[in-house]
Amino acid sequence: MSAAAAAGPGLERFSINQMTVKQLGLPELVEACGEQGVTAVGLWREPIQEYGVKAAHDLFAEAGITVTSLCRGGFFTAPDRQAVLDDNRAAIDEAAGVGTDTLVLVSGGLPEGGGLVDARARIAEALAELAPYAADRGVRLAIEPLHPMYAADRCAVSTLGQALDLAEPFDAGTVGVVVDTYHLWWDERVDRQIADAGAAGRIHCFQLADWVTPLPAGVLTGRGQIGDGCIDMAHFRRTVDAAGYDGPIEVEIFNEAMWARDGREVLRETVDRYRAVAAD
Repeated sequence: MSAAAAAGPGLERFSINQMTVKQLGLPELVEACGEQGVTAVGLWREPIQEYGVKAAHDLFAEAGITVTSLCRGGFFTAPDRQAVLDDNRAAIDEAAGVGTDTLVLVSGGLPEGGGLVDARARIAEALAELAPYAADRGVRLAIEPLHPMYAADRCAVSTLGQALDLAEPFDAGTVGVVVDTYHLWWDERVDRQIADAGAAGRIHCFQLADWVTPLPAGVLTGRGQIGDGCIDMAHFRRTVDAAGYDGPIEVEIFNEAMWARDGREVLRETVDRYRAVAAD
């Protein structure tokens, strides 16, 4: 295994989120990254748990590949509050164990018998419980707003402004936000909110995926390859950079057609699209 990878031209900030090429097992992902000059990955809990947290840490560390984030914690509105907190503490431990300082949070939808106000109150309470635990372990909690079509069942946090309001009571080094083009492109306030997030030092993760129409029947897996849809990726990149964010740029795509293809081919295509629409 190579001791250290060298980023390919234009890929110094590029990170491939594991979900984009989920058909690749972890050793295959490492090999494919080496072939394409990719030096950073965003990971998901389930494959890491299956492979082993320490084994995964060692696999990527030996290849010189940085782990930029772990997805996901959250789902704070589920009925069993103690189970939710226990699972999120485990997620924080896994993030630290695999070598990343960023845990992405999908906050959860409407609680049983409750509405949006109740949901966001429960999310705030959970963050207050978890922030000290995360800080002690050097892990940042990154609140990801999801498109409003997911508000009922997956995430009652729909705008970057709402995410920033939830993060505001906590130290910026512990609780921040995710800027994901797929979820935020529709909001005319997003440029100002990105500027606000950057000024507060709260942009902890930046992710790219495109919005394509018509939407598939299963909208969860309807994200498009960057460059295939209507989102101005270059504008988002400039706006986030202007806000002071200089960290990794993850491409995270849920797409059944892409998962049915050869994973190495998908990674190669994604690298090419990133260079074309989002790189320096």
